[in-house]
Amino acid sequence: MKTRYTIKTIAVNLCRLVLAVTFIFSGYVKAIDPLGTQYKIQDYLGAVGLQGIIPDWITLLTSIGLSALEFSLGIFLLFAIQRRVVTKLIAVFMALMTLITLWLALFNPIKDCGCFGDAVKLTNSQTLVKNVILMACALIVARWPLQMFRLMSKSNQWIVINYTVLFILISSGYSLYKLPQFDFRPYHIGANIKQGMEIPKGAPQPVFETTFILKKNGEEKEFTLDNYPDSTWEFVDSKTVEIRPGYVPPIHDFTIERQRDGKDITQQVLTDKGYTFLLISPHLENADDTNFGDIDAIYEYAQQYHVPFYCLTASTKDAIQRWIDITGAEYPFCTTDETTLKTIIRSNPGLILLKNGTVIRKWSHNELPKEAKLTAPLDQLPIGSMPHDSIPKKILEILLWFVLPLFLLTLADRLWAWTKWLKKKENENRIYQLFNKKKKMRKKIVAGNWKMNKNLQEGVALAKEINDVLAADKPNCGVIICTPFIHLASVAQVIDQNVVALGAENCADKEKGAYTGEVSAEMVKSTGAQYVILGHSERRQYYHETAEILKDKVQLALANGLKVIFCCGETLEEREANKQNEVVKAELEGSVFNLSADEWKNIVLAYEPIWAIGTGKTATSDQAEEMLAYIRSIVAEKYGKEAAEDTTILYGGSCKPSNAPELFAKPDIDGGLIGGASLKAADFKGIIDAWKK
Repeated sequence: MKTRYTIKTIAVNLCRLVLAVTFIFSGYVKAIDPLGTQYKIQDYLGAVGLQGIIPDWITLLTSIGLSALEFSLGIFLLFAIQRRVVTKLIAVFMALMTLITLWLALFNPIKDCGCFGDAVKLTNSQTLVKNVILMACALIVARWPLQMFRLMSKSNQWIVINYTVLFILISSGYSLYKLPQFDFRPYHIGANIKQGMEIPKGAPQPVFETTFILKKNGEEKEFTLDNYPDSTWEFVDSKTVEIRPGYVPPIHDFTIERQRDGKDITQQVLTDKGYTFLLISPHLENADDTNFGDIDAIYEYAQQYHVPFYCLTASTKDAIQRWIDITGAEYPFCTTDETTLKTIIRSNPGLILLKNGTVIRKWSHNELPKEAKLTAPLDQLPIGSMPHDSIPKKILEILLWFVLPLFLLTLADRLWAWTKWLKKKENENRIYQLFNKKKKMRKKIVAGNWKMNKNLQEGVALAKEINDVLAADKPNCGVIICTPFIHLASVAQVIDQNVVALGAENCADKEKGAYTGEVSAEMVKSTGAQYVILGHSERRQYYHETAEILKDKVQLALANGLKVIFCCGETLEEREANKQNEVVKAELEGSVFNLSADEWKNIVLAYEPIWAIGTGKTATSDQAEEMLAYIRSIVAEKYGKEAAEDTTILYGGSCKPSNAPELFAKPDIDGGLIGGASLKAADFKGIIDAWKK
């Protein structure tokens, strides 16, 4: 059994690592190239006949959102944050992506899926295989999410969540305003365009096959060169198809035609030994014209120092003329393929500087060289040489801004968890306990459940009276009053919660939304309450609260910082049938035994035999002790002996000042959940004082 558990744990965490690394890499390379991801989304829209229907701003926001989602899910999975939710989201995400890539593999509407941006190119078949593997991993982690060990304590996970989302959105915004931090395209800085167009010697050549259609005696047949027939056949048609592709150079569609006369000046530009400015705008009608003054200044500088300057665009003559009218542009315009221009630079317009056909600088239209700095020939200016921001330097910056802070946070968190573990082990040490004079005691509690009693004024007066009485005569136990919802905020103002803690009688099983009349755990917490009663038999009986509903309520209460007083107990018929143990165990297993050990520390149990609630009947002290001892034993089975010994278990059911001393004298009874007797300060004080006897 142990071996099987270990294998399952290893498998889940290996799948988690594969998914996390893939999602982080995929999300990041797309996030730092939001325009490139937008272009790919537009390709998909074109493949289904929606090209031009969806506005560009929507596709751009989709690009940023999709990238951020992928990256964030990868980080959350790596740190095992919100394990159940995140693994389910990843499984749904992978299911959708697998269906899309199946469509791509079958019909090939787009040659490259764009999964990893321009960083890694996969065929559609390779992408499908990749996604099938990731889908299998996603199903495994979604099936056993709790097998993933955490890298970060639950209390500190919000830091990772917010920091991750903020980091990836800022990265996209930075790349959108400037240029992608990493350029994986063949026109990156340092690339020689002419060399990128060359086919190396010995590279595989494409293979073509020609088929001839011939006719004889009214019958048409197809032949190849290998079985070409005699001259009695009459030629009809022929067709040539590529049966095996050859080597395709990284740059294969770069041409420049002068717009005014259609002359191809590609080689002239690429073989120029000096500098050349290329202003790139796939579509001038969509270009940002806010910095046209800087462009004009750069063109004037280029003329002064005899540096060729061309504007490359795929726009029509009318669009070019409109740009000239708006900006007063005097530089020459040339025609280049739209896709090529979008690949060269992720800015519209953008500026690149060539030297002997090599890209040495790129600028977004938001950070063009300023006129004040263009005071000498290019070979004497910093912009006339390659920048010094190398790939290793950029990677180091990413590590310093994102990875290092998360690493230090994780290290601090794990050290803190380790010290807690050491402290726990120290407390478990028998020799330590022998010499430790202070023995840890379970918290003793007397909690009042007012139910649907007292109007607001009466409730505030009773709470103040109880507070004043106990402030004058300090109790030997913790005291809680659980009031109707309308009392909470007002009562919180008149009591000292160091003397009397405040709790609610219920909360909703929903976080928020259109649930008229419900009060959420967050609302309860906002009043100042510290506790909430859940699972009371009256809620189960009158409002049909099931174990699953209570499970959700408990989770929401704990998530909002409330401590839970969880009730359990059997009916008279179940007691007479000797099923009380079975009933109580089922109630606990259905609603609270799913909690983690840390979450369990915020649970107080209350055993209330239903036949003794408000009936005047009371379980004998021996009956109560027997049930509480049994409850403690099943807690020990679930969470261990130490946790069971630390769990406060209350008795509820017609507890009064007269019988409280006998009940509280039992070793497993840690106090009471008091109903009717809590509505009178004197009676409630009498029960509290039982701890002094």
